[in-house]
Amino acid sequence: MSNQTEPSFRESVDLMFNRAVGLMDLSPGLEEKIRVCNATYTVRFGVRLRGEIKTFTGYRSVHSEHMEPVKGGIRFSLGVNQDEVEALAALMTYKCALVEAPFGGSKGGLCVDPRAYDAHEMEAITRRFAYELIKRDLINPSQNVPAPDMGTGEREMAWIADQYARMNTTDINAKACVTGKPTHAGGIAGRVEATGRGVQYALREFFRDERGMKAAGLSGSLKGKRVIVQGLGNVGYHAAKFLAEEDGALIVGVIERDGAIVDTNGIDVEALRTCVAETGGVAQFEAGEYIKNGAEVLERDCDILIPAALEGVINKSNAERVQAPLIIEAANGPVTAGANDILVAKGCVIIPDMYANAGGVTVSYFEWVKNLSHIRFGRMQRRQEESRHQLIVDELERLSADSGVGWQLSPDFKERYLRGADELELVRSGLDDTMRIAYQAMRDVWHGRDDVPDLRTAAYLVSIDKVAQSYRAKGL
Repeated sequence: MSNQTEPSFRESVDLMFNRAVGLMDLSPGLEEKIRVCNATYTVRFGVRLRGEIKTFTGYRSVHSEHMEPVKGGIRFSLGVNQDEVEALAALMTYKCALVEAPFGGSKGGLCVDPRAYDAHEMEAITRRFAYELIKRDLINPSQNVPAPDMGTGEREMAWIADQYARMNTTDINAKACVTGKPTHAGGIAGRVEATGRGVQYALREFFRDERGMKAAGLSGSLKGKRVIVQGLGNVGYHAAKFLAEEDGALIVGVIERDGAIVDTNGIDVEALRTCVAETGGVAQFEAGEYIKNGAEVLERDCDILIPAALEGVINKSNAERVQAPLIIEAANGPVTAGANDILVAKGCVIIPDMYANAGGVTVSYFEWVKNLSHIRFGRMQRRQEESRHQLIVDELERLSADSGVGWQLSPDFKERYLRGADELELVRSGLDDTMRIAYQAMRDVWHGRDDVPDLRTAAYLVSIDKVAQSYRAKGL
């Protein structure tokens, strides 16, 4: 548990904001306008379940409307409260600005334990919550576009989209009211993996930054790097899977609710994921060493630590013992403001949440664009690309035959080169480009200014400057 002197998540966001604006030349009025949350709607509604009416409390917070629509997930958790939702909404503003997604920041939450209800009951609860938000334009393709968050996924987004369509029968853009939908209901290929994939792309770009690597005391590539992942949910699972399978990293520790699995030879992420799905935890996993107190594994020796679950897991009470030279925040706010200062003073490099987990909102942006354009990516150009590539292959083979050289293109090359990009490849390409450009913007500030001690401060400086430019363009 975090120390009592620890600032709350919202206070941590405000502390980092204040630290950044102290290094900027903003008027007090503009600074205040960017910092404050514009509005938070609290709704309490009843649903008849199991023969009685149960009342639920939900929130939808709009932090900034410097760009519209505003964007941000909806989480289902008993820990949801107004402060948390407003802090997450603020983080969404800065996150969207950093990765140049044209949205303001918003966030929603419902105080409910999704595991306490069956699918039919959760549908009734979700639809009623959506109804309360939709009728106030707090879910709308042009004003407020939610997405999945902790405790929600494709299923809940499909219910919300259908509820909006039922209430707005003539809105041709109804599917764009929410992102993170299943592909058969207007979603986009690659959305489920997007946040984890973004973590992978963020690490790849960091490992291209020689000065950043030197600051963390690391060298080489991701291959062979020892990684500990806290949380094997959607984000942690995909990040671990891609880093192990595609970059050759060793997943040496995975922390879950009921403990942790440690294996210096590398953990089979797929097998562990199956174990968690079947048994509800990692305790029965047959390979590796089971550690009952999973939190202590956060302090184990490794090269990269990926907190991918809850806020505040690295705080003043354990930051001094964290050994990882590089932390990438796949979750929102896993490192508190107090812990951040301790870690930075130790020389630890932290890739901040507003950048590291921006893969989700980036691909949500692509899905929103797809819904508004009413056509899947690649449909118009894929076969044309293949035809043009075929012309080149045919010409090369003709020249080989005419000259008598006799060389041949390998079948594997021909197959890969001739295949036009499908939606998934285009989504991954767009996400990779976004993560590269956003990191480079942070990197230039981090390395270019003596008064910027870490990537988090750099990220806030870049994003707040973009928001300020938007407000100035509006005449503020």
